[in-house]
Amino acid sequence: MYEAVHAYPDGEATVARLARTAADRGYEGVAVRNHGDAQPEYDAGAVADASDIDIVRGIEIRTDDAGRASGLVGNYRSKRELVCVHGGPLNRFAVEQPKVDVLAHPMRDGDVNHVLARAAADNGVHLEFNLGRVLRRDGGARVRAVEGLRKLRELVEQYDAPFVVSADARSHLELRAPRELCAVGEAVGLDRGTVEAGLARWGELAARNRRRRSETFMEPGVRIDDHEHEEKS
Repeated sequence: MYEAVHAYPDGEATVARLARTAADRGYEGVAVRNHGDAQPEYDAGAVADASDIDIVRGIEIRTDDAGRASGLVGNYRSKRELVCVHGGPLNRFAVEQPKVDVLAHPMRDGDVNHVLARAAADNGVHLEFNLGRVLRRDGGARVRAVEGLRKLRELVEQYDAPFVVSADARSHLELRAPRELCAVGEAVGLDRGTVEAGLARWGELAARNRRRRSETFMEPGVRIDDHEHEEKS
């Protein structure tokens, strides 16, 4: 299972610190998804070796302009192992883009309806069950967060839309073990299997995108056969 985090300068802890804590919490990997204007400096290979978990180089695109967002998605698709879009004004744009992996926290500053859920399912865009506000807010803010996630769960189930789960940690102190997130998930109707599948999906997306970026990948559905390639050389 993987956790998707915001590291310094987008968050309060370095990638290395987050990775060490995530390993201690039982995670197999960390997806670093800083916003585009707050990219961290780190050596993913060195951090992975030191912490003994996988480090996924991602980005969360944040802008209110769909045209600019489209350009950024195209630019980063070949440079990052994970491309997310900051949820809110661009919810509809994101779910209509097959090049987008994840629509991050779509219920925080926006909404998802049946049209968007269907589009996410059609285009393979993963909707995020972001448990951050449930974990770190109280009172009315927490109630609204729970209500939003319950609505999202109903739509994901109805349209069989792909999804991920995260606590959206911005500090190593905000990282929670998978079993803790499973307990929190129960508040919004997510059973243990669903939460674990959503945490694992970050790693599955990274593995898929790495394959697509490999030298043997030409285009969706087309791969170079090594034996045939040797014969033609």
